Amino acid sequence: MKRITAVVSVVGLVFGVAILAQTQTKSVEQELIKLVNDWMNAEVKADMAFLDQFIAEDCVITDPVGVVWTKAQFLAGLKSGEGVVISSVLDNMKARVYGDAAVVTGRMTTKQTFKGKDISGQYQCTDTFIRKAGRWQCVAIHISMITQK
Repeated sequence: MKRITAVVSVVGLVFGVAILAQTQTKSVEQELIKLVNDWMNAEVKADMAFLDQFIAEDCVITDPVGVVWTKAQFLAGLKSGEGVVISSVLDNMKARVYGDAAVVTGRMTTKQTFKGKDISGQYQCTDTFIRKAGRWQCVAIHISMITQK
C-alpha cells in the first residue's frame, strides 16, 4: 500500500510540474506577443526610448528586399523621419519559447513610408528574442513581403 501511495504521489508531482511548466510557457508566450504589439505601437509613436531598450545592441534586421540593418541604422531612420510608420496591426501571432530564447512569428499589416515612398502592405515577420537580465530583447528581425495573388 505504501508503494502505491508513493507511486501515486510521484505521478501527481510529475503532472503538477508539467502543468506548471506549461502554464508558465503560455504566460511567457503571451508576454512576448504583448511585447511585440507594444513594439509596433512604439514604432508608430517613434518612441525611441522603448525601441532602444527593446532592440539588442547587436540586433540584425533584414528588410523585405534583403538589406541588412543594424540597430543604430534602424533607429536613426525612424528618428530622422526617413522611415515613418503610420499604423501597424499584427495577427496570426505565434510565440515559441526555448528557455531564455524565443521566436515570434506573425503577419504585419502596415501603412508606412520610407524616403517618401509608400511601402504599405502585408509582411510576414520572424523575430528572435533572448532573455537578458530578466527582460526580453530582440536580437534578430526578418521581414518578408506577402505578395498579392
